[in-house]
Amino acid sequence: MTPQPDLRLSVPTSSTPIEILLVEDSEPDIILTQEAFAEAGVTNNLHVTRDGVEALEFLRREGPYRLVPRPDVILLDINMPRMNGLEVLSAIKRDPNLMTIPTIMLTTSAADEDILRSYQAHAASYVVKPIEFDTFYAAIHALGRYMLSIVRAPGPD
Repeated sequence: MTPQPDLRLSVPTSSTPIEILLVEDSEPDIILTQEAFAEAGVTNNLHVTRDGVEALEFLRREGPYRLVPRPDVILLDINMPRMNGLEVLSAIKRDPNLMTIPTIMLTTSAADEDILRSYQAHAASYVVKPIEFDTFYAAIHALGRYMLSIVRAPGPD
């Protein structure tokens, strides 16, 4: 009988911080996301990168990111400078060291093509950011509760 790989699950609890990488270039969206997660009771360490190039440096622990923890989940915007979110998602899913990190597209784009391309590139979920403040806040709050209570991800490599 062939030995099975170790597939231990990292199960966050309210006292276990979740390592979240938010890849977002909009400062107001960053602040709102931080506040909504806090309000949702998600104990997290929210790391922020502002474009795709910086996100990949973070994930690969290059340069100033040598000592950062591996994220439990990535929240990835599509429309960013230097390298867009779809390019980043493709790079993550091609990298054997990163491919198991659940990546949630969190973007203002509701374009069918972006949704299809995201799922084809193995996004875990696709969430369209609402334009109105209260609705956006509620969506991030719900996403935080979802990550805290439902999502199970593979443990560190």
